Amino acid sequence: LAAFIALSIGGSSINTMILGGLALAFSRLIHNSIVVLENIFRFVEEKKMGPMDAAREATKEIGLAVMATTFSLVVIFLPVGFMSSISGRFLYQFGITSAVAILVSLLVSFTLTPMMSARLLRKEDATASGEHEGASRKGFYRFIDGGYTWMLRFVMRHRLIMTVFALLVIYSSTYFYKQIRQEFVPSNVDEGEFYVGLDAPEGTSLLAMNEALQAVEADLKTFPEIRLMLASVGGGGGGGGGGGGGFGSVNSANIYVRLAPHEERTINFNKFWEALKRGKPQDVFNGNYIARDVMQKIRGRLRKYTHLRVSVRNPQSINLGTGPSDFDFSLKGPELMVLYENATKMRLWASNHGILDPSVSLELDKPELRVQVDRTRAADLGVDTTDIATALRLMVGGDDRASRFYDATTNFDYDVEIRLQQGDRNDQKTIERLFVPSTKVGLVRLDNLVQLEKTTAPSRIDRQDRQRVVSVRGSVAPGYGLADRITAFREEFANLKLPASYSYAVGGRGRELERTFTEFILAFLLSVAFMYMILASQFESTIHPVTILLSLPLSVPFALLSLWATDNTLNLYSALGILVLFGVVKKNSILQIDHTLNLRRQGMERHEAIIQANRDRLRPILMTTLALVAGMLPLALGSGPGAEERRSIAIVVIGGQSLSLLLTLLMTPVAYSIFDDITEAHWWRRFVSIFKRKKVAPDEVEKLPDVSESHLKSGD
Repeated sequence: LAAFIALSIGGSSINTMILGGLALAFSRLIHNSIVVLENIFRFVEEKKMGPMDAAREATKEIGLAVMATTFSLVVIFLPVGFMSSISGRFLYQFGITSAVAILVSLLVSFTLTPMMSARLLRKEDATASGEHEGASRKGFYRFIDGGYTWMLRFVMRHRLIMTVFALLVIYSSTYFYKQIRQEFVPSNVDEGEFYVGLDAPEGTSLLAMNEALQAVEADLKTFPEIRLMLASVGGGGGGGGGGGGGFGSVNSANIYVRLAPHEERTINFNKFWEALKRGKPQDVFNGNYIARDVMQKIRGRLRKYTHLRVSVRNPQSINLGTGPSDFDFSLKGPELMVLYENATKMRLWASNHGILDPSVSLELDKPELRVQVDRTRAADLGVDTTDIATALRLMVGGDDRASRFYDATTNFDYDVEIRLQQGDRNDQKTIERLFVPSTKVGLVRLDNLVQLEKTTAPSRIDRQDRQRVVSVRGSVAPGYGLADRITAFREEFANLKLPASYSYAVGGRGRELERTFTEFILAFLLSVAFMYMILASQFESTIHPVTILLSLPLSVPFALLSLWATDNTLNLYSALGILVLFGVVKKNSILQIDHTLNLRRQGMERHEAIIQANRDRLRPILMTTLALVAGMLPLALGSGPGAEERRSIAIVVIGGQSLSLLLTLLMTPVAYSIFDDITEAHWWRRFVSIFKRKKVAPDEVEKLPDVSESHLKSGD
């Protein structure tokens, strides 16, 4: 409710990013209340306190840890709001929604949770028989507690082995990072709809293109998976179309295709129940398919249309204004033919290296009639070249407006243009018989003055950064990633060995991919710095935050392993999931370190304080982890349009948190003891004393008692 109030004040709309932020926040909102409630119950159970006193004292004891957890989680979302790319505009509302919801959860855990615990908990609920031997350590939990205690004592005796193992786990991040495909947004999103684009050679008439489109439509109607089609020719729009002709040219056509609803073609509970009632549960696997399979079948079917360039593409979930292609690699340079030849080579290479429906933006097959004026003959006959150009413009191109025609039936005025008929203006012989005015002989036929030549030319010439540019475009094939295709294209461009005046540029989703990941790296670094500052101010220490933040690199390999094992990619959403994981995974270390420090302040020996603190915090850590996993499961297992985008976030959080749980539970106390030994070491004390030593001016030396001559000489 508080998040929606904040959105209303900020004037935001309810969209997929807002709902995604709330879905991610749901499992985290109860973390603080779980930790506070568990600590209150432990006070009632182990310290035999009344619920009212336990609520007060337990909340006071755990307050620092809960505040540190919450504030360090909130600052995670601050760098996201400062991302300047298109992705930053999407993630800004996500961060605001999550931050507001989490801050309100802190307020609830410090007010409503203790109040309800004081009123609803009963002292007889805790059947404790002795210190640290309450009901929580009976039954199944006793085996968990016993096993964890044994492992904890073991790693504390073999800290070096544990440290080396943790470093190897951190180092494995580089291996998994190289194995995972990278892209801007998931390309395997099944929206149940896609576009088929058709491009014919330049010069194809609208009538001929319409006939080709009808033939393709007849083929597509034989697919039982297709429920609806909407075709347009020569009108542009849509997500189809591909290469040189551009959108809206008469030689291009688009077909919007919609498949059956998800619930009819994917495995789900309703489909299984209906099959079970029929007594044929195996029917649940019949008729299951995804949009990508249908798209691949269409590509294979339409290959027989050799005179058409066919492209089959998903709709763009995030429209970057760069066309429907996933991949856009541009060659820039001074010579148009050199660019075209090398772009064609790269297109042929791309078709065998992970690019579907590759096309070149430049087409040189647009027919034209080139007019070469004999200027000497024209001057002898008294004909101005401007009159020749005007005659051709009027008869072939048509004048803007020669007159106006008023239609009384519609009460509208229409422009009247002068122009040759369709058959005449496409006939070279007719154009040659045109007359132009002469100052000497009256009228002169055009064929006496010019030479007409049929040839071809570019349909359009694109420029970028004041240079001519030709782009190679297409879709990334399954099994490949956008990032590795960009790398492969750069290597192939280097193999062309073009002069220094030729260069390349990555556009479309590739450009946003590189910008987004660069900004995410900066966001990661800033979030770690913000978390360190929050933890350092909360614990009033510079070394304890380092111990806590060690859990971050320990969780990254498991997050990448989860993506690799589930065949997901590293994209905008999974990178956001890693950022969220950073805010979640360190909460365990905060609870462990905070309770250890409290026990040591009470006079407990360090080793026993470490063991006891981690045993006490094991239960809330397990509870919050299970709550997180349970809250993320609907996102991870959900289906429907766009489920693939939401799934990658959940997989990162679930895999990173659950798989790294045991390692962080063991490594955090080991790291704490190692850093504590370092701070107690003599060489460390001498090093620190250098910065703490007070310098005394020479004129103040006589004020100090018992100053030796050696001290005076050293200047101390």
